[in-house]
Amino acid sequence: MNKDYYKILNVPRNATKDEIKKAYRKMAKKYHPDMNPENSEFSEKRFREVKEAYEILSDEVKRKEYDKNLGDSDDYTEDNNHTESYPDEGEETLNGKLYKYFAGKIVRKDLTKKIREGANVPIYVLEYLLGMYCSSENEEDIEEGMKTVKRILAQNYVRPDEAERIKSKLRENGSYTIIDKVTVKLNFKENRHEAEFSNLSLKGVPVSDVYPSKYERLLGGGIWCIIQLEYYYDEDDKKGNPVIIKKLTPVQMPEIDFEEFKDLREKFTDEEWIDIVLRSTGMESSKFDERVKWLHLSRLIPLLENNYNFCELGPRGTGKSHIYKEISPNSILVSGGQTSVANLFYNMGRGTMGLVGLWDCVAFDEVAGMKFKDQDGVQIMKDYMASGSFARGKEQKNASAGMVFIGNINQSVDVVLKTSNLFEPFPHVMGRDTAFLDRMHCYLPGWEIPKYRPEFFTDDYGFITDYYAEIMRELRKISYADAYDKYFKLGNQLNQRDVIAVKKTVSGMVKIIYPHGKFTKEKIEKILRFSLEMRRRVKEQLKKIGGMEFYDVNFSYIDNEKFNEEYVPVPEQSSGSLIPEGIGKPGHLYMVSSIKSGMIGLFKIETQMTKGTGKFEKAGLGNNREAKESAEMAFKYLRANGKLISGEISTKNNDYVVNYQDLKGIGMTSNLTLSTYIAICSAALNKPIISSAVILGDLSIGGTILKVSELANVLQVCLDSGAKKVLLPMTSASDLATVPSDLIGAFNLIFYSTAEDAVFKALGVE
Repeated sequence: MNKDYYKILNVPRNATKDEIKKAYRKMAKKYHPDMNPENSEFSEKRFREVKEAYEILSDEVKRKEYDKNLGDSDDYTEDNNHTESYPDEGEETLNGKLYKYFAGKIVRKDLTKKIREGANVPIYVLEYLLGMYCSSENEEDIEEGMKTVKRILAQNYVRPDEAERIKSKLRENGSYTIIDKVTVKLNFKENRHEAEFSNLSLKGVPVSDVYPSKYERLLGGGIWCIIQLEYYYDEDDKKGNPVIIKKLTPVQMPEIDFEEFKDLREKFTDEEWIDIVLRSTGMESSKFDERVKWLHLSRLIPLLENNYNFCELGPRGTGKSHIYKEISPNSILVSGGQTSVANLFYNMGRGTMGLVGLWDCVAFDEVAGMKFKDQDGVQIMKDYMASGSFARGKEQKNASAGMVFIGNINQSVDVVLKTSNLFEPFPHVMGRDTAFLDRMHCYLPGWEIPKYRPEFFTDDYGFITDYYAEIMRELRKISYADAYDKYFKLGNQLNQRDVIAVKKTVSGMVKIIYPHGKFTKEKIEKILRFSLEMRRRVKEQLKKIGGMEFYDVNFSYIDNEKFNEEYVPVPEQSSGSLIPEGIGKPGHLYMVSSIKSGMIGLFKIETQMTKGTGKFEKAGLGNNREAKESAEMAFKYLRANGKLISGEISTKNNDYVVNYQDLKGIGMTSNLTLSTYIAICSAALNKPIISSAVILGDLSIGGTILKVSELANVLQVCLDSGAKKVLLPMTSASDLATVPSDLIGAFNLIFYSTAEDAVFKALGVE
């Protein structure tokens, strides 16, 4: 049977001479015996096949004769013809195109899972080896490659707990081959480069200048390598290191061609490219709709955008930490718990940078349990998140690491929006600090991502993890923050921090989907809308927490040609109404007021009236003495003035039970007199409160109507809660000048001057 040289080189039968030459160089480099010291027999065989294929196909005469014989072969059919796998560009399968343009840089992700289950090695090491030995469509070749990878790992991977045993073996045998992370430093005193082994715990091992010169990543944090070690103890040189590096071969991508990567992006459609990136992270893109795909992609932004502050809160089991733990060797995942300024930023005692100076991305898992050992920790973090710098002692330090905050929301988003805010899982010192939260560039709605099931993990091809990690690191060096400037400008409700956040998200999404920087107006508009939504979600929650300071949330953008303004909503905000539409039950009403701490809440009062002897009972107030006194004052006022409302109201022949609910979970207000008075009157007369109404203001013991403090903020809470009508004391009319006109226009304002006037208008009595 004739060998299919086209298949060996991974090219179509109509490949040009240049395409064949390029394919040969890639395959020859991949299978050269020097690059595969641990499986020389296998690599030599493949290398000979590659060389043989190139010798035939690069010669026009030999190729013509070969094509004739291949077509006449009994064993050759259209089904196994390589042209079916690699036809004209427009008809190629996605895997076919990946093989064609990214040979040696892709891996089948299910192979990673199979080996990872039995070997606790970094995923980027695994995928490099799999890309080397299992890059084939032939199942037999893949099976053989899997065996090779397993054997290499079993024999050569250094586990930290086995370090001393391997050192002893090296001394006993005189040589040993290992897989370990190697970092090279220049020893100025000895005028030589020295290697440090991570798991083997060896330092000061002399290494040839050839290796750091050829593989610069050895000098910049280290890379994983296959190292052939020898042991020679010289009695005359007892200070020398007896360990010698005979040969060092990287098992991470020693170098990448970034320009080639950008050029090859054009060979794929947008949909194909998104699928490739998602599969490179281990996810099966076909199981998600477009919205969920984009949410997954945005998790990558902190890895390729400098100083990007990202938050994702959502249900358990949605893969929030997966990206930062498994996909890049340049990120670190910090589990929830105590941290320190020295660990995170700068250790003044040692004079060394913390995590933000060592990694591209620092992710905090389970933010609910996060706390600083130092009192100034949050303040330093705020400074860093705002500017990428921080002060320690007399020095100003700079770093580019992104900050990621991930955690769980245990209730549905509807309930959270109704009772608190979407930053509630954060520790109180952070979750109530608007200056800290305002530094967030993006809030990803984690509740929109479905809980992971086995079929969500891909068995298809994606980029080798280490390869794409280095691509992302290269992408950090460029910016597409101005990508939309040619076509659009942002609306006037975005402040400077909003603009910075949107620009960063736009830049990150462009890097992911259009790393070559080529896109249309329609495509960048889609990214812009997504970016505005991610920042607006932050602003909406800040408005709930901080009030009118963050009132401007109607984010928009303007078309530079058509001059039309488009507003971008936040999907979940429409479902956050606490006050239902329509008429409620008699004795039921809603009120908005502040509590002792200054926070503004929404409260519901429910009243029941039964035949009795004039008892008044309160429920839901706990041990709040001031709230109880305020409620008692309402009943006393009713006894004295009830006849002004109606002769049907009896405080002697009826019992009243009033239940108070704190709908936002912030604590009970003590401003309950007027609202309780209205609620009891409503129950006594069996007449409900007007629909969608909120009661504002309170009543003093002497019957004076008290004005509403922080009127603008109070009205904003009313709007967020779903109120359509607001009962407002006339004493607060002068404060309306401090309220934005569009906020005033959102309500039917009903003014009252006395307690009795308030009752009549609340009941809709003219």
